[in-house]
Amino acid sequence: MAETFIESSFCEEDTQFEEPLRPRSLADFKGQDSVSERLAVMIEAAKQRNEPLGHCLFSGPPGLGKTTLANILAKEMGTSVIVTSGPVIDKAGDLAGLLTNLQDGDILFIDEIHQLNRVIEEYLYPAMEDFSLDLLIDSGPNARSVKVNLNRFTLAGATTRMGQLTGPLRSRFAFSCRLEYYAPKILANIVKRTAKILNIDIDQEGADEIAKRSRGTPRIANNLLRWVRDFAQIKADNRIDSGVACRALQMLSIDELGLDELDKKILKIIIDHYQGGPVGINTISVAVGEEPSTIEDVVEPYLIGIGFLKRTPRGRMATQLAYRHLGKF
Repeated sequence: MAETFIESSFCEEDTQFEEPLRPRSLADFKGQDSVSERLAVMIEAAKQRNEPLGHCLFSGPPGLGKTTLANILAKEMGTSVIVTSGPVIDKAGDLAGLLTNLQDGDILFIDEIHQLNRVIEEYLYPAMEDFSLDLLIDSGPNARSVKVNLNRFTLAGATTRMGQLTGPLRSRFAFSCRLEYYAPKILANIVKRTAKILNIDIDQEGADEIAKRSRGTPRIANNLLRWVRDFAQIKADNRIDSGVACRALQMLSIDELGLDELDKKILKIIIDHYQGGPVGINTISVAVGEEPSTIEDVVEPYLIGIGFLKRTPRGRMATQLAYRHLGKF
């Protein structure tokens, strides 16, 4: 069955760029080997029993492949995937419309599932457990409950904030995993694969240079390759090597560890204005002009992962590694 997309978190241009680059099978999904192995077992077992997959929950920072995995599940199972996001499902009727249109074995992918309305969650529980939906018709003395039977489906949820998921919802997923940042070697292979698909002339050193500046994230690696391709087209006769990649990424103020202007600005504010911290997230947010959620979800995970930032009960603190990288000693 053909895939159906109801809603995407990407703009149309980004979707058109990313879709051809997404791995289409677990064999092509590199860099998350333990996740792929566990999913392969689940998929094969479900096929042998002629049952839908158990509900799956994927967590981790943006750009690591949560949406890609949902699409791979549908392809491996030979079913369709319906894509939506937590904030979009505003009323019980929205959820009912999605669930009642699912065919047997289809996958409903809810991105940012932690943002689901709590009332919607209550409707989702019987749908996940019993494949039924209890809807309240009318109100007051005329109110009555109607039970709607659903086709067996798989709910695939994705979240960047596992801690904000309620316990009852989290416990209803048969499979739960966290996607980790990718090693530079794996990212270099992803860059080479993308370059081949897009017919870009790039050598191994050029791919390595892009990979090590990609913050362990395939989406960032592909977007950086997109920029370096444009730079090479104008400045380097359409050929990307290490020198071309360095020059192109320096123009974006992205250093050898993948830190951009926002990362450095945050670290410098903590170090220069607050003696290294601790500093509250709201203070940092005001100082750099970004939403706290953007800093927490996009910037901080990588800075913490490379040991440049610490979260403490009193706020954020820059580490000695950050001082050394920025030349603050």
